[in-house]
Amino acid sequence: MRQVSKLGWIAFLLAAAVVVLDQAAKYWILSVLGLAEGQSVPFLGPIALTHIWNPGVSFGFLQSRHDLARWLLTLFSVVVAIFLSGWVRKTERPLFAISVGLVIGGAVGNAIDRVRLGQVADFIDATRLYFPWIFNVADSAISIGICLLLIDMLRQDSRERAAKAAVSSGGDAA
Repeated sequence: MRQVSKLGWIAFLLAAAVVVLDQAAKYWILSVLGLAEGQSVPFLGPIALTHIWNPGVSFGFLQSRHDLARWLLTLFSVVVAIFLSGWVRKTERPLFAISVGLVIGGAVGNAIDRVRLGQVADFIDATRLYFPWIFNVADSAISIGICLLLIDMLRQDSRERAAKAAVSSGGDAA
């Protein structure tokens, strides 16, 4: 059996937490509040809860109402989650584990919607803050995860450049 690092397990647990939180929030919006499509209720200050159906990817990109697109997006989400799971499995970088865990959880959360509901339920409405899209917990996790992943990659790149510089300057002194 392949070994998983402690940070790998943390990434998987974070992904599971994102899926649970995402699905619980969507259940609450659709079943407890019972918001119909397009219906909106105030939430926190300029944030409202507005239910829309999103047949595309995060923030409504690549929208298509064709059933083939639904299954291709689902397959893409699952493949991304599997690939990232293999990538994070043995990580020793905390920020990398967190970022990948968020992306995996978001991808799986939205894939569950596509399988169960045919499209993704979005509901966090920040349009009063001039943010043009309505999104959900999974979309947020993906976006935050990608930002953190970019930061981690930049940090890793700067560490590698510093190590190479140290080796180069140390080699010249000898």
